[in-house]
Amino acid sequence: MQSGWRVGSLFGIPLLIDPSWFFILVIVTLSNALRWQIRYPDWGTPVAWGTGFAMALALFASVLLHELGHSLVAKVQGIRVQSITLFFFGGIAAIAQEPKTPGKAFQVAIAGPAVSFAIFLLLSVITIFTPDTEMPFNVLVRDLAAINLILTLFNMIPGLPLDGGQVLKAIVWKLTGSQIKGIRTAAKVGRFLGTVAIFWGMADVFGVTRSLGLPYGGGLWGALIGWFVVQNAGAYDRITELQEAMLKVKAEDAMTREFRVLDAGMPLRKFADDYLISDVRAPIYYAASNGRYRGVVNVDDLQQIERSEWETKTLLEIVHPLTEVATVQEATSIVEVIQMLENQNLPQVTVLSPAGAVAGVIDRGDIVKAIALKMNLRISDAAIKQIKEEGAYPPGLQLGAIAQAAAELR
Repeated sequence: MQSGWRVGSLFGIPLLIDPSWFFILVIVTLSNALRWQIRYPDWGTPVAWGTGFAMALALFASVLLHELGHSLVAKVQGIRVQSITLFFFGGIAAIAQEPKTPGKAFQVAIAGPAVSFAIFLLLSVITIFTPDTEMPFNVLVRDLAAINLILTLFNMIPGLPLDGGQVLKAIVWKLTGSQIKGIRTAAKVGRFLGTVAIFWGMADVFGVTRSLGLPYGGGLWGALIGWFVVQNAGAYDRITELQEAMLKVKAEDAMTREFRVLDAGMPLRKFADDYLISDVRAPIYYAASNGRYRGVVNVDDLQQIERSEWETKTLLEIVHPLTEVATVQEATSIVEVIQMLENQNLPQVTVLSPAGAVAGVIDRGDIVKAIALKMNLRISDAAIKQIKEEGAYPPGLQLGAIAQAAAELR
C-alpha cells in the first residue's frame, strides 16, 4: 500500500496516513469515550472524551511500533522498506522484496507480533505499580495492554495476509524448499479463516451466535476483517499463480514473426517507397546479406540522412548490429524478458536462435498473450492489439513489479 499522505519518516522510512485512518480514529475515540462515560461517571465528559482520543492515538502508536518492528528487521537484512502506512484496518509495511531465506522471512514476520507482545508486557508491569484502577491514566494503560495482547494473538492467526500467515509461509518454505508452496498454503488458510470470520461475524449481527450459545464473533467488525483477509489472501494466491506461470514461459513460447527481413543492399529510397509508405507496415525490420543478419533497421535514422542521398545509400549504412540491440535467447525466461523491457524501456526485444539468427520478436502484447495461454485465460485480440499499440500493460497488471518478485522466487 503506497497511497496516503506523507506525514514524516522514521529511520528513513516514509510514514503515510491513508484517509480511512481518520474514520477509524473517530470510531475508536467515540466508542471508548461513550463506554468510559457510562462506566466511570465521576470522570466527566471532557475527561472521558480526552481519554478516548488519547486511546485512539495510543492504539495507532502501537500499530506503528508493530510495523516498525517488521521494517527494522527487514532493513537489517538489507531490504529496502518503501513505506509504513496507517489505514482503516491498522497498518502495513511495504517491503521492496521478499527475504532471501525462510529463516530471514520468519524473522521479519515474527518481529511485529514480538513488538506488540513486548508492549503488552511493559504496560502490564506499569499497571502493577498503579493500583488506583479508576484513574484515567490507569484505565488507558490497562486497556491498551489488553489491546496489544489481542493485536499479538490476532496477527499470529496462521493465514495471509496476517503475520501468522507469513510465519506459516516461512515454515512451509523451510520444510518443502519452495517459497511458492509456502505462499500458496498460507494464502489458502487465510481465505478459509477469513470466510469463517465473515460468516461468524454476520451470525453475530443476526443473533445466531447468541441463540446457539456460541462465542462472540465480532459482529459487523469481525465480518469486515474477514472480508479484508479473504480479499488479500486471494490477491496473494492470484499473484503467486501468475508468477508460477511466468516462470514456466520461455521466450520461444511468446515470440512472434511479426518482422521483415530485407536485403542489406537495398537503397534507402526503395525501402521508404516499398515498405514505409505501404499499408501493411512491419513493426520491425532486419537487414541481411550473404546469408547473415546484419542488424536492425531503425526507421527514425532515415530522418538523419538527406533525401538526396537516399538513392545511393543502402540499409547496410544505417543498420544497428545485433550486438548493439536488446536480444535474448529462445530459452530465456519470460521473466527476464519482462525485466529487460521495463528496465531499458524498450518497445520489443529480438529473440535469437542458438545459431545466432533472428528467430522472432517479443513485445508486451506477446507477453500477455503467452501468459494468458499458459493460465488458460481468455484475452481478446482487440485487447492484445491495444497493448501492442500503446506499448504498455493494462492498468492493474503491473507485470514489471510482478516479474521482479517472480525472479526472487526462483
